[in-house]
Amino acid sequence: MPPPVKKTPAKTTSPVKRKSVAKKKAPAGTSWGWKIALVGLLLILLSPFYYGYILRFGSATWRWILDIGQDTNYRTYKSFNVRIPGGYTVHGIDVSSYQGKINWQKVKAMEEDGVKIKFAFIKATEGILMTDPYFQRNWREAPKAGIICGAYHFFLPQKSGLWQARFFLQTVKIEKGDLPMVVDVERLYRTTPEKMRAQLTLFINQVETKTGVKPIIYTNISFYQDYLQGYFDEYPLWIAHYYQPKLNIGTKTNWQFWQHSDKARINGINQKVDMSIFRGDTTAFDKLLVK
Repeated sequence: MPPPVKKTPAKTTSPVKRKSVAKKKAPAGTSWGWKIALVGLLLILLSPFYYGYILRFGSATWRWILDIGQDTNYRTYKSFNVRIPGGYTVHGIDVSSYQGKINWQKVKAMEEDGVKIKFAFIKATEGILMTDPYFQRNWREAPKAGIICGAYHFFLPQKSGLWQARFFLQTVKIEKGDLPMVVDVERLYRTTPEKMRAQLTLFINQVETKTGVKPIIYTNISFYQDYLQGYFDEYPLWIAHYYQPKLNIGTKTNWQFWQHSDKARINGINQKVDMSIFRGDTTAFDKLLVK
């Protein structure tokens, strides 16, 4: 019988201690990320773009602060909540049904540093069928408050210019002391510039023939430069060009009114209002009125 074989006890292995894994350090620049972002934000806030944004959309208080050290001929009037170009003495507004029911006595009484509302252009008609629902009330009540008025028609170039003029003249009866009638043309409505000008010519010829007064053409500066410049130079112009210290148009252009803002705040009116200036003084303004 062979001798018993001694069994070698199995080796016990002690648990291996794992080394703790060192945490990776963040890149040195990461901790500065928020600081860089903050600096970038400050640069944006101090940039001219931001100032322009505030001047256009900010509160009246911010605008007043930013006026410090700026051109005093183009400053903010806090009551009107807009910047108004300097050097002009005759100021006015234009209204439609968008402004709702207006307290014209409050409009007339509003004043800040010599700026007050002297005239108002009131929407009367559009196309060949639409009459502004507030026209008759505004046309009656504004003169009672001492506001000099003019009526305007919103022109649709795809419609007959002659029939639009007849509709306008049927709705509005101008009298001595009124401003000339106005045609508002600012879009092509998928017509060609040539067709637009042809219908506009029919419109203004009819109005001038029936009233004996050249109508005023209202448009924005880009539409004028693209489609009207050089075609209706003998007619007085009312140009829309917003948030600028000067009207960027040729000095020889026959503009009489400049709509410089569409965000004015006017006492007696619950909505924002377009605000304009007349190019000349009160004597020149009086000469423009219907005789």
